[in-house]
Order: sequence, then structure tokens, then C-alpha cells
Amino acid sequence: MLTLLGLEFRKLLGARSVRIALIISFLIPWIWALAPRLQQVYGLVLTSGFQVPAISLITSVQFVLPLFVALSCAEMIGTEVAQGTLAPLLLRPIDRNRVILAKLITALLYPAILLVVLLLGSFIAGLRLGYGDFTGGTGLGPGGFIGQGALTSGMALSQVVRGYLLGALVMAPIAALAMLYGVVFLNTSAAALATIATLQIMRLLTVFPESFQQILLTTHLDLFLRQGNISQSLILLIIYTVGFCLLSIFAFDRRDV
Repeated sequence: MLTLLGLEFRKLLGARSVRIALIISFLIPWIWALAPRLQQVYGLVLTSGFQVPAISLITSVQFVLPLFVALSCAEMIGTEVAQGTLAPLLLRPIDRNRVILAKLITALLYPAILLVVLLLGSFIAGLRLGYGDFTGGTGLGPGGFIGQGALTSGMALSQVVRGYLLGALVMAPIAALAMLYGVVFLNTSAAALATIATLQIMRLLTVFPESFQQILLTTHLDLFLRQGNISQSLILLIIYTVGFCLLSIFAFDRRDV
């Protein structure tokens, strides 16, 4: 299993789309750290380097991260089918479930890799603002960017780490969904498009009753910003992730590739 995981990670990190996604994830924080019109457009004045990771995470989860995750995870199946490398692998004396399980584990860890790079870029980009104690908020804790008074560097760091860990969890079901569509369509473009379309359709369902919205995946994509009891959202995200993974295993076991 470890051999399969190593193989999948090498293939993932060797993909051009993944390398581009990693570069963009590293550069995104610099937009906010150096933005001259941040206050005029968003009414926000950055006073600490600890605030750069928050605005980078908030904007990335809304726009680019779901796209990166959907495309790269869809490629894990679609590219191998297109290149004809998946069928020979399955002809070896390897359990098909182990093959798809290795791909799923790699796909679920991919958002975390992107977020580590985003966080690293944010910390470097925020160096000019400093990382000492400050008055305000990180954007990922109580009070948002306004905060609730003085904040020590240790408290600020813990809020940022918590936010990014929850951000990785938020992206996990999207990765699992892209893998499921990849198995169903065996095509990168179709799987990525279906994943993004599913997310957009869920967002459009805001016109439905609130009780129905609470079971939608997209309702909980801002989990990393929430304070207090988040157990219900965590459970729902885990259910989505596990459910998509189990469906992927079931479909892959019966799919002729």
C-alpha cells in the first residue's frame, strides 16, 4: 500500500496542473500583502502579518482552490485512462480496491498540500507587517479582522493553524467528489466540469428552505470562519467525504477501464 501511495504522490506532484496550482497558491498572498487599494475596495487595513493568511484563505476557498482540487483530482483518473497507463496497472496482481484507495488518500491530502503552500506564502508575504502582539483580529478567530482587543502572537498563530486545518477538511469532500466523477466519466474535463457544476448548483439552491440548505455541502464551506460549536458541520463534511469515497470504490470496482 505504501508503494502505491508513493507512486500516486509522485504522479500527482509531477502533473503540470499541480505545479501551476502550487505556484499560484504561493503567489496569491502577495496580492493582498502588497495591495494598494485594499482599504478602498474591502475596507480592510492589515496591521499584522497574521492577517495575510486569513484573507488569502477566504478568497482562495471561494474561487481558486475548488477549481485546483477538482481539476487535479479528476486528472488522477482521467489522465491515466487517456494515456492508457491505468489498464496495465490493473492487470498486475494488485487488488483494484487498493489502487483506488491509494488514489483517494492522495486526493484527500492534496488540498492540505495546497494550503501548506498558501500558508507558507502568506507568512513570507506578511513579513513586512511583522508577527508580534497586536490589537485586532486574524480574520480566523472571534471578531474577524476587528478582533476583541489585544492578541498575542501565540494566540494569533493558533487561530491561523486552526483555520487552515479546517480549510483542508472543507476541501476534502470536493476532492472526493472529483474522484467519484473521474471514475464515472473516465475523462478529466468531464469530471472537473461536473464537480464545479455540482458546487455551483448547490450554491444556487439558497432559494430553498433553510432546513434544506443545512444539508448542502456548499453551506459549510466557510467552516474555518465559524466560532463556537462546529460539530454538526464537521460531521456533515465527514459524511460527504466518506460517502463520495465509498461510491468511488464501488464504482471503480465495477468500471471497465
